[in-house]
Amino acid sequence: MHRAWFVAAVTFVTIIGAAAFRSLPGLLIDPLHQEFGWSRGTIGAAVSLNLALYGLTAPFAAALMDRFGIRRVVAVALVVIAAGSGLTVWMTAAWQLWLCWGLLVGLGSGSMALAFAATVTNRWFTERRGLVSGILTAASASGQLIFLPVLSWIVEHHSWRPAAVTVALAALAVVPFVWLLLRDHPADIGVQPYGAREFVPKPPPVTGAARRTLTVLSTSVRTGTFWLLAGTFAICGASTNGLIQTHFVPAEHDHGMPVTTAASLLAVIGVFDVVGTIASGWFTDRFEPRRLLAVYYALRGLSLLFLPMLLGPAVHPPMLFFIVFYGLDWVATVPPTLALCREQFGEDSAIVFGWVLASHQIGAAVVAYLGGVARDVFGSYDLVWYTSGALCAAAALMSLVIRRAVAARPVTAS
Repeated sequence: MHRAWFVAAVTFVTIIGAAAFRSLPGLLIDPLHQEFGWSRGTIGAAVSLNLALYGLTAPFAAALMDRFGIRRVVAVALVVIAAGSGLTVWMTAAWQLWLCWGLLVGLGSGSMALAFAATVTNRWFTERRGLVSGILTAASASGQLIFLPVLSWIVEHHSWRPAAVTVALAALAVVPFVWLLLRDHPADIGVQPYGAREFVPKPPPVTGAARRTLTVLSTSVRTGTFWLLAGTFAICGASTNGLIQTHFVPAEHDHGMPVTTAASLLAVIGVFDVVGTIASGWFTDRFEPRRLLAVYYALRGLSLLFLPMLLGPAVHPPMLFFIVFYGLDWVATVPPTLALCREQFGEDSAIVFGWVLASHQIGAAVVAYLGGVARDVFGSYDLVWYTSGALCAAAALMSLVIRRAVAARPVTAS
């Protein structure tokens, strides 16, 4: 077996361990509201800050990995996540939630974002990139599958503080795997990337990481393709992390469903997300990524329009059908979006994808906040479901407009 697959496996395990932080926000809304009296909009603002920083940090993290190496950046990010989550157990004011969960966990998680998976894929593979990106994207869903039922049980029986400590310990547990087993480049161990016909020397560290990140942005924003990718991915984030991951559990709880049951349904989404994302990677290696994106967004929007009619106190077959259907589509958009970034932006694709991911998280942040505000104002989430469904239809049309283009030359810092 080529060593690239071993590196991909270590990356997969690392992302699973770090996925605990993504499982907790939806479980915190009701407990924090009951204990501190904070409005759902206030709590949603902290989650919104977390999601926004998750995205805005990603392109800089990709450049830092080119400067200092994957291993160092990811190890530090995991420690920051653990610190932010652990410190929340002593908070007594809303600004402390914004500082710990919003700022620290947001910055740390941004360095563990999909740009990490994109960097590993670009460095270690020249073939099967779609499949590998699908597998690594699915790692986050696998982590959700593992941690959501556990964390919901802890919140239900032992309050939210032990759950926050669990997230901190999970992040720390994978640091040794990263430091001891992960390697930055195939040349470090004297092999060529998987599928390469010849040895690829390790490039020298790229200085001026922040400058290079901003230079890549200034170049890519001059293309219509960047804005289409950023726009569709913003809607992707709004309809997944911002909407379902943050508000599905409290929405079901509003209809009388126990929190543990609702969290288990969200975990089942993670099961089928793994299947759907890996399958999407396989499809991306074989079919036109623009058409795949259009199909994915259209089906997601259709499912969201039906969701308000399916919410209730008990699990029934139509809801199970939604869970399976939505799970298959959850982050199936990532492999074709990555493929389009590579096609359009060449060696700068990991950084460009980091900026596209930033738009994903900004979309998620906006809906995480506005969803809580809508619940406070209207007493339900119905308006949010319908609006997100309409946005997904727009994303499907935008995907079809993306044109083929010659890959751009890499941007280097002077």
